[in-house]
Amino acid sequence: MRFLRETGLIFWSQLRANLRNPVWVLIGLSQPILYLVLFGPLVKGIAAALGPDTDPWQVLTPALVIQIGLFGAMFAGFSIVMELRAGVVERQRVTPASRAALLLGRVLKDMVVLVVQALVLVAVAMLAFGLRPDTRGLVASVLLIAVMAAGLAAASYALGLWAKAEDTLASVLNSITVPLMLLSGILLPMTLGPTWLQNIAKANPFSHTVDAARALFRGDFGASEVYLGSGLTVLVAVVLMVLGARSFARENA
Repeated sequence: MRFLRETGLIFWSQLRANLRNPVWVLIGLSQPILYLVLFGPLVKGIAAALGPDTDPWQVLTPALVIQIGLFGAMFAGFSIVMELRAGVVERQRVTPASRAALLLGRVLKDMVVLVVQALVLVAVAMLAFGLRPDTRGLVASVLLIAVMAAGLAAASYALGLWAKAEDTLASVLNSITVPLMLLSGILLPMTLGPTWLQNIAKANPFSHTVDAARALFRGDFGASEVYLGSGLTVLVAVVLMVLGARSFARENA
């Protein structure tokens, strides 16, 4: 019970900070919407190459939701660098609060922000471009992406405490995030690429997350991509959560 209370206190503290300054949430949402508006027509133009009766918006929209989760979660560590400089982290270190609660409260806040951003993006795609996702698939894919974001955010917070400076953290994250995005098939399905590129992309677990989310948006719950992508996503998220929690606790010792 004490752990849940401490987690809730950190969660509400972090969420209130976002509500007081929502500009960063809007900035994080603006880029995927620009991709939707500017890149969507290009995907629509090659819809025939994606397969018969393929809805280009069901290809692009779930991938953009993953892009929000990928960048939003991986760059969460910048906030703790600012808290470290402001002395917030130091004050929390001298409290008897569980180190896991200090991390989990922050991660839960990031998951909530992601879910809100994802729903807004899907609403824009539905109202402006006629996207018609499967309702159950939409819920399942957003939950799956939230789990992915939880693991990434935990690792990012631990990395932020280790780096202690924005320039160091930015260099590390950019070198990781850009290849992950390009090899995940977010902008275009990797099936359109050459065989050697497809083989490299298969080693990227987030490419399977993208495939799973697209299948769920179609309502294709029996597709192999759903089982493979969901399993890999949960596995990677759990590993990152464990590693992030251990590193976070060590940095807060």
